[in-house]
Amino acid sequence: MTAAIEVRQAARTYRVGQTEVAALRGVSLTVRRGDHIAVVGPSGSGKSTLLQLLGGLDRPTAGSVVIDGHDTTTVGEAELARIRNRVVGFVFQGFHLQPRTSALDNVALPLVYRGVRRAERRRRAAELLDRVGLGARARHLPGQLSGGEQQRVAIARALVTEPAVLLADEPTGNLDSASGGHLLDLLEQLNAEHGVALAVVTHDHDVAARARRRIVMRDGRIITDTEHDITAAPTGPARA
Repeated sequence: MTAAIEVRQAARTYRVGQTEVAALRGVSLTVRRGDHIAVVGPSGSGKSTLLQLLGGLDRPTAGSVVIDGHDTTTVGEAELARIRNRVVGFVFQGFHLQPRTSALDNVALPLVYRGVRRAERRRRAAELLDRVGLGARARHLPGQLSGGEQQRVAIARALVTEPAVLLADEPTGNLDSASGGHLLDLLEQLNAEHGVALAVVTHDHDVAARARRRIVMRDGRIITDTEHDITAAPTGPARA
């Protein structure tokens, strides 16, 4: 499988007042097309920071993140946004839906930035809403939807651009077990049939167990990656 994203000794440090907080410390991994990865670890281990770097939403303080052959540390903001829109789909924990926009137009929004005509982007958005079981709710505003329904709208929006990589932060966190299972079935179908790389940050052991590859993080480091069966002993004090 070819590489979609390569992380090379990436570190990310944040300044909180006068204190520097090391969120990531020399992380390296490759996300290949067709991968199905679960990223697990305790709160503050660096999972969400890693996800943001994988998607080009943030840049490393040191090291590099290469998305589809483009080094995010060297490209400009406009080019990085174009790469994100073309290569990566995001499912955020907080949904980030437009509150005064219908479910249909929320899903279609990423296609606006690609210059897709209105009729075509609405057609594609309607297809995705059907796939996540919300075809009948397409005209509803986010405030008229349950939390689980909003989550499914967010997933449809992430998929509408047909990304090479789908990054999801706790995608089943607002769903009951049956709805969460159906949603994972859909994501895994896309992974199997279309080669969409799927990387899921989760605290749910059942969700993690469904992935073919498991990455365990602690203190800003990868301590286990089952792709290589590597285990690294963590060093240094725990940090947020």
